[in-house]
Amino acid sequence: MRKPALSAAALVMVFAAMTACVSGSDQKNDQPKKATTATAGAPPKASAKELTASDAFKALSGKVASAKLSGVITEDDDPNHLLGRPNQYTSKVTFTDSRIKVDDVTDAEPGSVELGGAIEVFTTAADAQTRADYIQSVTKGMPLLAEYDFVSGTVLIRVSRYLTPTQSADYKAAAAAIG
Repeated sequence: MRKPALSAAALVMVFAAMTACVSGSDQKNDQPKKATTATAGAPPKASAKELTASDAFKALSGKVASAKLSGVITEDDDPNHLLGRPNQYTSKVTFTDSRIKVDDVTDAEPGSVELGGAIEVFTTAADAQTRADYIQSVTKGMPLLAEYDFVSGTVLIRVSRYLTPTQSADYKAAAAAIG
């Protein structure tokens, strides 16, 4: 029967020690804490404007003169139904490249990556890389679906397979300047 008495005594001592610590700290500072930015609920400092696919295209088109904006994708017309979904792109644009002959393209629908490409912007760099990896894994065994993909930070630039490797290098260089 001594064990319960010892345990109860030990519990009382621990409780008393904790109470002394808490009340001791309260007694040291009777003044209320002054509000700081963190404690006052003030909004965080304004961060830099979020990059959009339109912003990225403006930067890209400054480096690749043959690229022309062909469309801004919205929730209503996103053919992949990914815009704004968790871990997917937050904005997307499509573009054409004047070096590609429309008659050579298999999919000449407006907005097709085959006509030039697309820019997708994500919340995180990891999400952009995951999307690029997914596209490459799906198209790996299907040359008709192949494309060049360049990730720079949160931006994925998808480029038509109808461009030569030398021509696609223009987009790779532009991607490096965007991210």
